[in-house]
Amino acid sequence: MSLELLLQNILNPPVLLFLLGILAVLLRTELEVPQPLPKLFSLYLLIAIGLHGGYELSKSGITSDVVKVLLLAMFMAVAVPIYAFFILRLKLDVYNAVAIAATYGSISAVTFITAGSFLNTLGGKYGGYMVAAMTLMESPAIIIGLILLSLFARRNENSSIEWKEVLREAFLNPSVYILMGTLVIGFITGEKGWKAMEPLFGNLFRGMLAFFLLDMGLVAGRRLGEIKRVGLFLVAFGVLLPIFNASAGIFLAKTFGLAKGDAFMFSVLCASASYIAVPAAMRLSVPEANPSLYVTMSLAITFPFNIAIGIPLYYSIINMLWG
Repeated sequence: MSLELLLQNILNPPVLLFLLGILAVLLRTELEVPQPLPKLFSLYLLIAIGLHGGYELSKSGITSDVVKVLLLAMFMAVAVPIYAFFILRLKLDVYNAVAIAATYGSISAVTFITAGSFLNTLGGKYGGYMVAAMTLMESPAIIIGLILLSLFARRNENSSIEWKEVLREAFLNPSVYILMGTLVIGFITGEKGWKAMEPLFGNLFRGMLAFFLLDMGLVAGRRLGEIKRVGLFLVAFGVLLPIFNASAGIFLAKTFGLAKGDAFMFSVLCASASYIAVPAAMRLSVPEANPSLYVTMSLAITFPFNIAIGIPLYYSIINMLWG
């Protein structure tokens, strides 16, 4: 990875605002983003990426390349939590291993959005169907985690899994619902619909991303003090597994002939970890697991690593392989 590429990512205003938020916590300032603005920023970003993805998908159509990407996304969404679980079992009990494995088997929409912004600054593009791939990759890890739990955990009769609630949380959680809904809207309305919405959801996108990453920096900064609780093994896991997952994604992308921009976004999806949808589902279905482990790992270790270092690292590898 070149120093120039790393600096180009870090010296990007949204990323700098993320780091500024972390620094604000470390310096014990009173900076905060008032509620409920963070929820508004999150909703805005999801709608914007869904609408634009649907518009791009309407231009390309449902081709064999689209189906190929979606199948690869589903494969990684199933594979990652399985092998992550067995790695974690070397040090952890079944419950915490399941919760962390499911967290890393899912994705972070904000990491995906930040990577898309980084790619755009370099003049690159990715297909709108990558948004559909992102949506598909969010939920399967929850189901795989619960299957692993039922296979390996010895729970008492009062600890049975409420599958109806879990499936509802997996497939109808707000982020999946709004992404899939706006993707369909963008696809149906096409260019006319996107042109009508572009002044709000296109031109203002980077500004809203900057606001959101500032808030995420504050949230991540407050979690930094908990890193010592997770231990060296889990800190290493939170950095090395994303690199391994991204490498696996790059290998698959190269093997199956994905375009350069799509390969980059796919590798970022593989490398990211959920800090909203999956932790909420794990608290519901695996109360024996310790939330301070899987939430801290995804939010205070993996998310900052991907935002600052991982994104340019994965792009550098893809740039070398694709030319």
